[in-house]
Amino acid sequence: MRHQRAGVHLSRTSAHRQALFSNLVAALFTHERIRTTDAKAKATRRLAERTITWARRLGEVLTKKPERRTPEESARVVHAVRMARRIVRDRQAVMKLFDEIGPRFLSRRGGYTRIVKIGQRPGDAAPMSLLELMPDANAPAKTSEAADEPKAKAKGAAVSAEGAKKAVAEGRAKAKAKGAAEAGGATAAKAKPKAKKQDE
Repeated sequence: MRHQRAGVHLSRTSAHRQALFSNLVAALFTHERIRTTDAKAKATRRLAERTITWARRLGEVLTKKPERRTPEESARVVHAVRMARRIVRDRQAVMKLFDEIGPRFLSRRGGYTRIVKIGQRPGDAAPMSLLELMPDANAPAKTSEAADEPKAKAKGAAVSAEGAKKAVAEGRAKAKAKGAAEAGGATAAKAKPKAKKQDE
């Protein structure tokens, strides 16, 4: 019986499973979205949210520059980083966690990730999911300039398309004029020998 043995085995040894989850959480922090099976996504989500909580609990300490922190605050940061490194072995992912991801979720108490089911994997029909970090709720909305940018690009593309059509039409007209001039020259050249024969 598996009394009080939480988690899934995933047909792996404990060391293999720990390395797998560490890599998945590091990839999630680095890319902010990963595609994996449902079982792995659900197991990874627990560890990812627990790790983010270590960073979020620091509160306003995260927003301070390292040289402005008191010795106690620096000790708290070091402890939180060490606890996060127990799960995530990638140093760059941990630095991103404390520099970007942690401050993003300061006002959020849990629910830092979401799982979106995306169907079955071709080949073995395993149910697949997207595990991603929640977007920043405090991020500024897109400005009107940013919203108008695609319209401006589309307008520019339409203008360039019209210019291309005009250029093609002008080229065809020149080609026709040139062809007509060549045809007229050829008829004139044919007409001259006939005139000479008549004079003879």
